[in-house]
Amino acid sequence: MTSKTLFEPYSLGSMTLANRVVMAPLTRNRAGREFVPGDLAAEYYSQRASAGLLVSEATQISQQGQGYQDTPGIYSQAQIDGWRKVTDAVHAKGGHIFLQLWHVGRVSHVDLQPNGQAPVAPSAIRAETKTFVNNAFVDVSEPRALALDEIAGIVVDFRRAAANAIAAGFDGVEVHGANGYLLDQFAKDGSNVRTDAYGGSIENRARLMLEVTAAVVDEIGAERTGIRISPVSPANGVSTSDPQAQFDYIVEQLDQLGIVYLHVVEGATGGPRDIAPFDFSSLRRRFKNTYIANNGYNLELATSQLTEGKADLFAFGRPFIANPDLVERLKAAAPLAELNPATIYGGGAEGYTDYPSIAASIRA
Repeated sequence: MTSKTLFEPYSLGSMTLANRVVMAPLTRNRAGREFVPGDLAAEYYSQRASAGLLVSEATQISQQGQGYQDTPGIYSQAQIDGWRKVTDAVHAKGGHIFLQLWHVGRVSHVDLQPNGQAPVAPSAIRAETKTFVNNAFVDVSEPRALALDEIAGIVVDFRRAAANAIAAGFDGVEVHGANGYLLDQFAKDGSNVRTDAYGGSIENRARLMLEVTAAVVDEIGAERTGIRISPVSPANGVSTSDPQAQFDYIVEQLDQLGIVYLHVVEGATGGPRDIAPFDFSSLRRRFKNTYIANNGYNLELATSQLTEGKADLFAFGRPFIANPDLVERLKAAAPLAELNPATIYGGGAEGYTDYPSIAASIRA
């Protein structure tokens, strides 16, 4: 088996992807007024449409779900219309795109919340992390614990957001259950000390993630539903005492829902892959549909993992920022352009849509 196997078509549900390369979700903080993605977003995603699958930047399901300035939403008609420009542009290039559905939970700031209220969380435990608001990185605000009778509304918001995503032309959605955001906060006992039906046992802490996913499946179908998890990542200050047992159980239940893919951050998000003992092959064995591997992948690692059958698709994150034609560069074993850290978050076209393709670089 050669590295070219990575570039052969792959069947994801009813879709045929051009290759096994996935563009991972990448927050870029460039949404316009009322958190609507603009024309630049359509250009940005269409430039990268040669990936087998694009997963959009994390997109809040409600104002309460927002944690950073200038991130897009999917809860208003204007946002649906803005995203429709993106999906049309990607489809015009022959690409496929899922929308990542996001509720940040406690990783937020009162300046972003409705009426300046406290962010919500499974428990009133402040996250040891920062957010980006008022053009600066600041400590997140103290959260309040969600009341039991509020939780059903969170599920409804995810369901409505999934329907809105399909109305906006997306091929499907990815439930964000990773990186220390709301669903991950519920799953991990370092951030969830509830004593009701959503806390305590492994089953109870998994309940919200599974209820949300089931509601999305019920709304748009299992073939259009994926999920992202990060069992051992300490992103945004989360921790858990029993990651293997917790996520073996979660994945077994997700498998029963028949969702089209499981997207797994292997190790620390954007950091070491071996941060903590964990058997990711255990998740692979428990999930019969597509397994997307994420974190620190390059051509060599992806090829070796594919050869060993450890994953079906491979998500690349930051390399896609400076390399809109990443698939072509990987296929040609060409050097990758370096990103400019100063232009990752916020701004306009600079560092967003002005990175040249390798063909343009050669012509220059």
